[in-house]
Amino acid sequence: MNMIEVTHLGKKFDDITAVDDISFNVVKGEIFAFLGPNGAGKTTTIKMFTTLLQPTSGSILVNGFDPATQPNDVRRSFGIIFQDPSLDDELTAFENLEFHGVLYDVPKKIRRARINELLQLVELEKRRDDLVKEFSGGMKRRLEIARGLLHHPQIIFLDEPTLGLDPQTRNHLWNYIKDMNQKEGITVFFSTHYMEEADRMADRIAIIDNGEIVAEGTAQLLKEQTASATLEDAFLKLTGKAIREEGAKGIDKLRTMRHVWKR
Repeated sequence: MNMIEVTHLGKKFDDITAVDDISFNVVKGEIFAFLGPNGAGKTTTIKMFTTLLQPTSGSILVNGFDPATQPNDVRRSFGIIFQDPSLDDELTAFENLEFHGVLYDVPKKIRRARINELLQLVELEKRRDDLVKEFSGGMKRRLEIARGLLHHPQIIFLDEPTLGLDPQTRNHLWNYIKDMNQKEGITVFFSTHYMEEADRMADRIAIIDNGEIVAEGTAQLLKEQTASATLEDAFLKLTGKAIREEGAKGIDKLRTMRHVWKR
């Protein structure tokens, strides 16, 4: 069963094409990485998946629902960890989770049990009554993961969830996510600039560049297809073509100018 189905998806902003006719599927229970340079279309795609943007063309199904016509069903299907912090710093850890559970109509008895379970999972049970503004960046990220999982979503979207965190905290966060994936069968869709995360965690990877899917497969397959020793090397070979071409034009122009100057 596919948890996400993308068919000829496109998004334009005036004359700018942010996402250009992409198609791929994500299988239920899969950990799927969505990689690309800055401005490649990753966040725009995730925003279309999560009902924050409407596609210009093509179609999406998330847990069998269309974000354009069934937004409430889609929203109940997923949890999300945004790129930027989104907790209320003036509330406690418990209050942030309680508020989220009420918004999703999680019954009180189930909600309280789930909050206790998740606070233990992310090792914040002793800080449940502390204000979030007193938390470190890593603690806030752990609480955001707990919040995203509170309503038992079928899929969780992670938009660069470990950006700016130290390696130890990043490792802990991925252990929590992997644990939830294995225990509850949650599908994980994430973007990251840390290639080792994608190599280590993802079952499959799609690479987007200039709004187009340029490669898709396991980390091992992508390395083999590009004759690369690491996923980072494969990524560099597959992306940035426009930048490289522009750079080559710039170098040629410089050489021409130098030739003129010498004359």
